[in-house]
Amino acid sequence: MPLLKFESMLKTNNIYFFDLVEFEEIIVHYLDVGKISLAKKAIKLGLEQHPESIDLKLLMVELHLTENEVDKATVLLKKIELSSPNNDEVFIQKATINSKKGFHKEALLNLEQALTFTDDKIDVWSLMGMEYLYLDDYRNARISFANCIEADYEDYSALYNIVYCFDMQKEHQEAIHYLKSYIDINPYCEVAWHQIGRQYFVLENYKEALIAFDYAVLIDESFLGGYLEKAKTLEQLGKYQDAIDNYLITIELDDPTAYVYLRIGECYEKLEKLEAAVSYYKKAVHEDPLLDKGWILLTNLYFEQEHYQKSAYYLAKALKIDEDNALYWRRYAEINLRLSFFEEAVVGFNSCLKLGDSSPEIYIGLTDVLSFLGEFDDALKVLLEAQKVYKDIAEIEYRLVGLFFILNKEKYAFIHLIRGMEIDYEYHTILNELYPSVYDHVEVQKLLKNYKKAIE
Repeated sequence: MPLLKFESMLKTNNIYFFDLVEFEEIIVHYLDVGKISLAKKAIKLGLEQHPESIDLKLLMVELHLTENEVDKATVLLKKIELSSPNNDEVFIQKATINSKKGFHKEALLNLEQALTFTDDKIDVWSLMGMEYLYLDDYRNARISFANCIEADYEDYSALYNIVYCFDMQKEHQEAIHYLKSYIDINPYCEVAWHQIGRQYFVLENYKEALIAFDYAVLIDESFLGGYLEKAKTLEQLGKYQDAIDNYLITIELDDPTAYVYLRIGECYEKLEKLEAAVSYYKKAVHEDPLLDKGWILLTNLYFEQEHYQKSAYYLAKALKIDEDNALYWRRYAEINLRLSFFEEAVVGFNSCLKLGDSSPEIYIGLTDVLSFLGEFDDALKVLLEAQKVYKDIAEIEYRLVGLFFILNKEKYAFIHLIRGMEIDYEYHTILNELYPSVYDHVEVQKLLKNYKKAIE
């Protein structure tokens, strides 16, 4: 075997003769596995034994490009072109250099020239497709990859790239039409059925997607991706137990992943089998402790079950992983409210605002907690900020009534009371819930009754 013979030669410092084909096999192997220093030694020795070999010189160009030595590759390629002007590999390497420099249109011209000199057009079409992708020219990229398919119907890499082009242009119906025409010729291609299923899934046609994924796994019973997509589709159809069964098949076929454990857990939660859901969520975070989604699913499940201490425990894990997630801080505030930890709830609501979650319920929640803590000035500041963004919201107006009264600014309180009644008279009962002393105020009651008479 040439490789063993070459490595034996390196150990003994003896010099053995290799023919050109053997050198090419050795060099290509070392380049493929990333053993660059050994590839260099093989090329050096090869050129010593076969100094006129164009193929070895082209491999030297490839080596230069692997090491990002573009200038050296360019100089050597010019020399090679002088002695071998019709060599397709020269133009392919020229294209590689232009592509590395970002000159994709020039690279395409090089590849057009390569096509005129090569019998192995598939590789060139494939390279052209990639250059078109760099230019976001998905139509011509599709044409190039389609040429590959026409030459070799089992070129699945080209098939994936064609579907990718359709995806980027959001032409999902066109992708289905193309894939069906492909299946007419190659009906037992699980990859094509899988891709059709994906297109139907994107279009939310889950019944057709399921049929496609069924074909994919019938053709190849070990097709992991097919079972995974089938399971996701069954979820969308509300068939959670069937989805679980298919997710479990993926675990039998390959090592389990945190993602699959999460999906199974969510299916069990929808089936209201909460112990099983918790078990799989815990498996997910055991598999990947940095998966914050696993921790937050545990948080939410325990929150819904009113186990707030456990919910807080798991939320702390999620926040350690992603402390800039406003949704997590919202949940933090909600949990601490349930636990009557009001100062912590304030921290949660303030964190939401800092992170850009400035929805009305955040402002209102923060206002109510600050009011409960007796921090009326701070509560008023928060509410006035909210009013700049959200106008004509009764929840805000009636709270302003209460706060202005408490802070002895009755003039402003009545202005907001009138505005609140104009927006939603019935909602005035919130005053009785939040600020009962204000609600019972004689002038407030008078204004409420007079307004009701006026609108009846």
